Amino acid sequence: MTASDPAVQTQRRLLAEFLDAAIAAAHPVKCLPAHLPPPSPGRLVILGAGKAGGSMAAVASKFYREQHGLGADRIVGLAVARHGYGEDAPLIRMVEAGHPVPDAAGIEATKDALKIASQAGPDDEVLVLLSGGGSANWIAPAGDLTLSEKQAITKALLRSGAPIGEINTVRKHLSRIKGGRLAVAARNARSILTLAISDVPFDDPAVIASGPTVPDPSTLAQAREICERRGIPLPEAAVRLLNDPANETPKAGDAAFARAEYRIIARPVDALEAASAAAKAAGYEVEMLGSDLEGEARAVAAEHAVLARAAKAAGRKVALISGGELTVTIVGEGTGGPNQEYALALAIALDGAPGISAVSADTDGTDGGRGEATDPAGGLIDPTTLERARAAGLDPAAMLADNDSTRFFDSVGDLVKPGPTRTNVNDCRIILVG
Repeated sequence: MTASDPAVQTQRRLLAEFLDAAIAAAHPVKCLPAHLPPPSPGRLVILGAGKAGGSMAAVASKFYREQHGLGADRIVGLAVARHGYGEDAPLIRMVEAGHPVPDAAGIEATKDALKIASQAGPDDEVLVLLSGGGSANWIAPAGDLTLSEKQAITKALLRSGAPIGEINTVRKHLSRIKGGRLAVAARNARSILTLAISDVPFDDPAVIASGPTVPDPSTLAQAREICERRGIPLPEAAVRLLNDPANETPKAGDAAFARAEYRIIARPVDALEAASAAAKAAGYEVEMLGSDLEGEARAVAAEHAVLARAAKAAGRKVALISGGELTVTIVGEGTGGPNQEYALALAIALDGAPGISAVSADTDGTDGGRGEATDPAGGLIDPTTLERARAAGLDPAAMLADNDSTRFFDSVGDLVKPGPTRTNVNDCRIILVG
C-alpha cells in the first residue's frame, strides 16, 4: 500500500472533512448569537478573552449594532485574543497578546479590562465573552510578581506535564483578575453575564480561562502543594502571595456573585458530535471514546491503537472519536504538542496496520509551538506514515523519545495546519478503521 492508494486517500480526505465539521460546530458565528441578551437601558460593557475572544467580540459587535442599533454611547468594550486571532469588532477595542506564555500586551490590556469593569455602574450590564486561552491573555500578576517571573512559572508548569486544572489553580492565586476577581471588580454593575466556550474536561466554569467571574473552589494550600509536587521553582514574590491568607480568591457566597450568571454556549462534546454526524453520513459506525480524556499523550495513543486493531480484526468500519486535553511530560529537546505526540505514538503502535488512518488536532488551530498563529494544530497518520518516514531517514521512535513530533510530521508532510480557527473546544481525535 502506498500514499497514493485510493483507499488511503479516501480516509485522509474524510478525516479532514470530519475535523472541519467539528471546528465549525463550535465557532462563535454559530453558537453565540442565540445567547446574546437584549441590552439594558444603561451601557453594555463587553469584555472578551481567549482564542475565541476576537471572534466572539466581532459577533457581539455586529449583533448589537445591527439588531439593536447601539452606538458608541451605549457600548464600551475590550477583547484580548492570541496573536493572529483578533478580528474587527467595531466599538470594541481589540488587542492581540501572548499564548501560552503571557506578554506585555496582555498585561496592559488586562489592566484596562479591570479598569473598565470597575467603572460599570448600577445601570450597566457587563457581558464577559470567554474561551480557552483566556488564562494567558488576561494576565495581571498580583503583588510584586513581575511578568518575567509569571512567564517562568507558566513555562515550568507546562513542561511539568501538569493538567490544565492544576495549572489554573496556581495561576488564579498569582493573579488580580482570575479566580473570580473580575466579578469583584465589576461588583457595582447591574448584572454580569458570562458566555463561555469550554475547552476543559468536564466543562468546569472555575477552570475555563481560570474562572474570572465565578467563585473559586481552589485554595492557596492547593496551589502550594501543586508547585511543590511538580517541582516548580518560585520567586520570593510568588512565595509571599501563596502564603498570604489575604490573597485567597473569592468563594461562593461572596456578594460579587449575587448578580452574576454563567452560561456555556459550546462544549467539546458539541464538536465531537458534529464529527460523529459527518462520519455516520459517510457510512461509518461511530464509537465515542470520551470527550473529557486526560493523560499522557503517548500512553493514550497506545490504548487507542489496541482498540483500533481490535476493530480492524473484527471487520468493523468504525470511527473512534475522542476529545479532552492530553498532556506531554517534556524530557527531550524537540518541538511538538500533545496532539502531534499522540499521532506519532499512535503511528508507532499501529506499525503500518492496513486500513487504519487517524488525525489528532487541537480545535483552536495550534498544538504546542512557539505561540505563533502559524503553529501546527496536530498530525495526520495513515498506513504509509512510518514507511515514508524511514525512507526519509527518520527514526520515529527516537523522535518520540525526544518529543520531536513537529519535525517528524513536517518531514513527512502531514502536519495539520488550519491556521487560526478562532474557537477552542479542545482536542479532536478521529481514528478511521476500514
